[in-house]
Amino acid sequence: MTLAIGEGRSGRPSPNPHVGALVVKDGKILARAHHARAGGEHAELAALRLAGSEARGATVYVSLEPCNHHGKTPPCTDALIAAGVACVVVGVLDPNPHVRGGGVDALQKAGIQVVTGVSQAAAHALAAPWLKHITLGLPYVSLKLALTLDGRIATRSGASKWVTGPEARAKVHALRSSHDAVAVGVGTVVADDPRLTVRDSPGTSPVRVVFDTTLRLPLDGQLVASAREIPLVVLCSLDASPKAEAELQSHGAVVLRAPESTAGRVDIESALRLLGERGIVSMMVEGGAELAGSFLAGRLADELHAFIAPSLFGPRGRPGAVDWKGPATPTEAPRITRPVWECCGDDAYVHGPVAYPDEE
Repeated sequence: MTLAIGEGRSGRPSPNPHVGALVVKDGKILARAHHARAGGEHAELAALRLAGSEARGATVYVSLEPCNHHGKTPPCTDALIAAGVACVVVGVLDPNPHVRGGGVDALQKAGIQVVTGVSQAAAHALAAPWLKHITLGLPYVSLKLALTLDGRIATRSGASKWVTGPEARAKVHALRSSHDAVAVGVGTVVADDPRLTVRDSPGTSPVRVVFDTTLRLPLDGQLVASAREIPLVVLCSLDASPKAEAELQSHGAVVLRAPESTAGRVDIESALRLLGERGIVSMMVEGGAELAGSFLAGRLADELHAFIAPSLFGPRGRPGAVDWKGPATPTEAPRITRPVWECCGDDAYVHGPVAYPDEE
C-alpha cells in the first residue's frame, strides 16, 4: 500500500482524486499505475491493463475504494471482477455519494476478498483535497507564509523582494503547480504586482484568485493583462461597483460576488463555496497578512507551508505574516501537526496539516 500511495502522488487528475494502484501476485509486482488526468483511465484500470491476463488470481492494492458507477470511465469494480482478481486491498473508503461503500460491496458479492483501512492515514492524506471537496463542497486550502527569524515580512521601507532565497521561491512555484488555484488579497496585488504563474519549476500555472472586496484591482497590472491566457477569478462583495466588474470582465477576468463578513470583507467560507462550485478542489493562499488571518480565524486553512529566512529585519520591519486577533494562550494556538522540516537553500521550510485545538 505504501508503494501504491507513492505511485498515486504522480499525475494531475483534479478535479478527480490522486489514486495509486498495484497488481501483485506470488510476491511479485506485476504492474503499478496512477490516475494521470481527469477523464483518463483510473489507477485500477491502468494497472490491470498493464498486468494483462496475469492479473487473474492476483491481489490489487489501491489507495482509494474502487468506484462502482459510470462516469467518464466505466466502473473500476467491473474491471476488477472481469480480470478475476482474488483480493483487493483498499487504503481509504470513498465518501462520494455515488460510491460510499458500494465498491466494496460489489467486489464482495462477486466473491473477491476485500481488506480495507490499510495505511488509512497516508491514503487519506493522498486524497485529502478531493475528500474535503466531495464532502463539504469547499476547496482544500494550503496557507503559505514567508518570514524572517523575527517574524517580519518586509523591511521598514516596505521592501519584501526577496525575504527568502531562490530555492525557496522554486519550491513555492512547485507548490503552485500542484494546486488548482493560487490566491492573494488585493493589497498584495497593489503592492507587488505579481504574476502568480509557475516559472521557476516545471508545471502548469493554476487559476489565479484575488480577494478584492471593493474591486480596486489595477487594470494595468500583470494579473489582468494575462487574464485571457491564464484564468483570473476576482471575488468581491455584493455591493462592489458594477462598472468595475464590467471593466474586469472586458479584460477576460471572472468576477464572483459573495456576502461580506462582519469585518466588512468578502466572507471567506462563502467565497470558497463559490470556488468549489467551479471545480477548484485545492487552493494555495499566498498573502497578504489580513487574508491569511481570515483563513486561520475561520479555521479554513488545512495545511501550512512556512518558509523562514535566516535574517532579521528588526523592530521597525513590517510585522506579522498573519494579521488576526490570535489565541489568548499558547494552548489555543493552531499549529502544524506532524511537521516536516526541510532546508531550501539557506531557508528553513516547515509544512504539514493544521490542527485547531478543539479538533484534536
